[in-house]
Amino acid sequence: MKTTPLTDIHKEAGAKMVPFAGFLMPVEYSGIQDEHITVRTKLGVFDVSHMGEIWVRGPKALDFLQWVTSNDVSALYDGKVQYSCLPNGKGGIVDDLLVYRFAEDEYLLVVNASNIGKDYSWLVERGKEMGLTAGKEIENVSDEVAQLAIQGPLALKAMQKLTEEPVTDMKYYTFKKTEFAGIPGAIFSTTGYTGAGGCEVYVPADKAVRLWKAVMDAGKEYGIKPIGLGARDTLRLEMGFCLYGNDITDETSPIEAGLGWITKFVEGKDFIDRDLLWKQKQEGVERRLKGFVMIDRGIPRQHYTVYNEAHEQIGEVTSGTMSPMLKQGIGMGYLKKGYWKEGTPVWIGIRNKFLKARVVKPPFYKPED
Repeated sequence: MKTTPLTDIHKEAGAKMVPFAGFLMPVEYSGIQDEHITVRTKLGVFDVSHMGEIWVRGPKALDFLQWVTSNDVSALYDGKVQYSCLPNGKGGIVDDLLVYRFAEDEYLLVVNASNIGKDYSWLVERGKEMGLTAGKEIENVSDEVAQLAIQGPLALKAMQKLTEEPVTDMKYYTFKKTEFAGIPGAIFSTTGYTGAGGCEVYVPADKAVRLWKAVMDAGKEYGIKPIGLGARDTLRLEMGFCLYGNDITDETSPIEAGLGWITKFVEGKDFIDRDLLWKQKQEGVERRLKGFVMIDRGIPRQHYTVYNEAHEQIGEVTSGTMSPMLKQGIGMGYLKKGYWKEGTPVWIGIRNKFLKARVVKPPFYKPED
C-alpha cells in the first residue's frame, strides 16, 4: 500500500489510518464532527497528496484537451482552473478532474487518487491518436507532488503569512505559481472540495513535511486542525459535490449526473461522446442525480433503495450522511423521471423501514446560513 510523505506526522497526531484508493490515509483525528465544524467555522488542513497530477504539454495540448474533456478548455487563461470530466466513449465518465492552464501549450490535470493509473492510460491511448507521447507531452508526475488543502473561512488570511504574493483577494478557481513557506515554485490554488473557501497548495514531495509544519504554524492563532477523509466526505456532501465511484462512474453520464454545466457543446469542440451527450441533453434522460433531505430521523447510506409513496423502487442512494451543520440526514441518488421536482416526497429504505425524505437542490448547507 502506498503512503504520502506525511504518514508519520499523521500517526504522531493520533490519526486513525485506513486504506483508501491504494493509500494509507488519515480518516479522522479529533473526530469527524469536530473536524467538520472546524473547517466550516475556522480552518483545517487536509493531506491530499494521494491525488494525481498529469501534465499535458506541447503545440497540440489544447486541441487534445478539447477532445478528451467535456468542458471548454479554450475558455481558460493563464492562471485559471476549470472543473471538467473525461467522457469514456460509451456515455459514462472515466473521471472528474481539474484542468490548470499555465500557458497555451501547458496544462496540469489533477485527477482522483483511485483513478491515476486508469486516467493516465486513457490519456496516453487517446494521445497516440494525435501523436502525443507518454512521458513527454503527457507526463504522470503524481509520485513527485505533495498537495495540501487548507480549507475554511480563515484559510486565506492565515496562509497570507507564508507568501509575499497577495492571495486573500484571489478569485475562486484561479492559481499562482509562487514562493510559499520558503518553497520556490509552489502552486497556490483557490480551489477545494468543501465549499468553505480556502486553497490547495502543490509542492515537490520532498517539501511536504516542511509545508505541513509551516501551514500548521501559520494557522495556529486561528485554530487550525488537521482534518481527515471522513470530514472531507461530509463537507463535500453538504455542498452536493460528486464523489467518483459513488455519484459518478463509468456507468453514469454527465447529463444524468447534473454536470451539464461542465459539458460544453461549443462550436469547434468535437469532444468524445459529444453526439451522444447532445442527444441526452435534447431528448432528456430517464434518471437524474438528485439531492434529498430526511424528514424522518435516519441516516441514508450508499446503495440504500429509494421508493415512492406506493413503495415502488424509483432509485438508489449514491452518497449519504448525517449533516454535522444541519443535524439532519442528507443524501444524493439517481431517481427515475417524475421524481425530480424540488419538494417531491420520497422514501429511503433503512433497516426494513420506509423513512420519508424530500427532494432538494444542493447545496444542502449554505455557509452564510
